[in-house]
Amino acid sequence: MDSLPNGVWNYARTPDFTEETIPKKLRESHRTKASTWARIVVREGTLLFCVLEPDVWTTQLRPGKTGIVVPEVAHYIKPLGEVRFHIEFYR
Repeated sequence: MDSLPNGVWNYARTPDFTEETIPKKLRESHRTKASTWARIVVREGTLLFCVLEPDVWTTQLRPGKTGIVVPEVAHYIKPLGEVRFHIEFYR
């Protein structure tokens, strides 16, 4: 998915993370709650975004290319060198 669905609204944002400050839980398979969408916004560098279901696929996120997290879908991220990013949450 390349964009958020119409009608969702932003309710939270993480602080900026770097390759050194990414919480461990984001590097492991995890899910957002029902009705919670997320957008991964890379400000510098590159992140590998891995979606684990219903099909497994990966993509590289970088400035200008965000990652959309679908509610309740397992995924994780991995830094590819130096990176700075944040995550926005929507309902």
